[in-house]
Amino acid sequence: MQSQATYNYKVVRQFAIMTVVWGIVGMLVGVIVAAQLIWPELNLHEILQYGRLRPLHTNAVIFAFGGCALFATSFYSVQRTCHTKLFAPGLASFVFWGWQLIILCAAVTLPLGFTTGKEYAELEWPIDIMIAVVWVSYAIVFFGTLATRKVSHIYVSNWFYAAFIIAVAILHIVNSAEIPVSLTTLKSYSAYAGVQDAMVQWWYGHNAVGFFLTAGFLGMMYYFVPKQADRPVYSYRLSVVHFWALIFTYMWAGPHHLHYTALPDWAQSLGMLFSLILLAPSWGGMINGIMTLSGAWHKLRTDPILKFLITSLSFYGMSTFEGPMMSVKSVNALSHYTDWTIGHVHSGALGWVAMISIGAVYYLLPRLYGKTEMYSTRLINTHFWIATIGIVLYVASMWISGVMEGLMWRATNPDGTLTYGFFVESVKEKMPFLVIRLVGGVLFLVGMFVMFYNMIKTIAGEKAYNAPVVAPAAAHA
Repeated sequence: MQSQATYNYKVVRQFAIMTVVWGIVGMLVGVIVAAQLIWPELNLHEILQYGRLRPLHTNAVIFAFGGCALFATSFYSVQRTCHTKLFAPGLASFVFWGWQLIILCAAVTLPLGFTTGKEYAELEWPIDIMIAVVWVSYAIVFFGTLATRKVSHIYVSNWFYAAFIIAVAILHIVNSAEIPVSLTTLKSYSAYAGVQDAMVQWWYGHNAVGFFLTAGFLGMMYYFVPKQADRPVYSYRLSVVHFWALIFTYMWAGPHHLHYTALPDWAQSLGMLFSLILLAPSWGGMINGIMTLSGAWHKLRTDPILKFLITSLSFYGMSTFEGPMMSVKSVNALSHYTDWTIGHVHSGALGWVAMISIGAVYYLLPRLYGKTEMYSTRLINTHFWIATIGIVLYVASMWISGVMEGLMWRATNPDGTLTYGFFVESVKEKMPFLVIRLVGGVLFLVGMFVMFYNMIKTIAGEKAYNAPVVAPAAAHA
């Protein structure tokens, strides 16, 4: 029998392992769809067509890989910073198994073509309800742990996790609102239509980026960067300003996805304005994270986990500069619908989200099994360089391809006619860059396999470990 005075690491171990597994699955599907854009003959069957696999890739890397990383790190850090066990361990276990079931349901329904069309949906509303139930359960566990904390102070990482949990619940419930045809059928209709539907969709879409892919992972950053660097946060005051400025501003930025559409001009301009304002809190957080290494820069030479964490912050800084820039209407006129947007998305998704998740999981795994380090530090270093080269190839190729696309689409002859009258002309010119993008994606996927091997060797034959709960006066988180 384990002592009752131990942290609950079981659910953390489960989510940490599945983070790596779903990372491989999601990125493998990404490599397949990237290859299909080069060789259309790879669309072998309707279930394996690009149009079916692309949303599967998106859901797998965001909600399966990224989601499991957020669950694992939040459940770990909230216990450590609150000096208490996880609230309602049975409910925490339900969150794990419920989330895996939701992912498997999506992995089946998306290739089969059962997706949420904005006017009509089939087989989706039961899954949407499952997501809401699991997410509310997650909130109960997280906030219950905060409520039973043994310290008066709530550490800043928990503020970011809390905002992410609340905002994602609101976003999902509002955006997924559907009207079932009847209680005896799985068919339903969207609760919105027209331009209102578009606005709700991008209020959801951009704030999913803002809270699921930004606030949640900033909570990860504020815990794991100081821990791995063994240094306090550079400026705690800046972290609090960063939090309140970010969560207020992000909610207003969604309309920048709807420039030059039927959305009223004032709403488009409002989205652009708040997107530009977002640069300040975003860079404040990036600077705060990187400057946490003050006095410990030498550790970057020998600590590959720290390389992952700090490189992720560098990509966070680049992405949060590029995003506001692309929200400016004149820039958006060039970038929208091009591969530039794909490059921007993956600069954030691979460079920021994946790199910090990988670094955090490398931090967690040995501690979850009572060890001091991973099986091979050299393999972590190898993974870092493979992943970094992969990201650079991916993002740079899409930037070049996207700008070229935008310029070709708007090029005109002296008489005002289009210089390139056929869309296929721009597709032909960007083919070399699609190949480079594929190579970058394959490299990143190879890095995930390296991580999987390192993980298996680290935990093989090791007994699960639950650290004793530390008293507030005896130790720090």
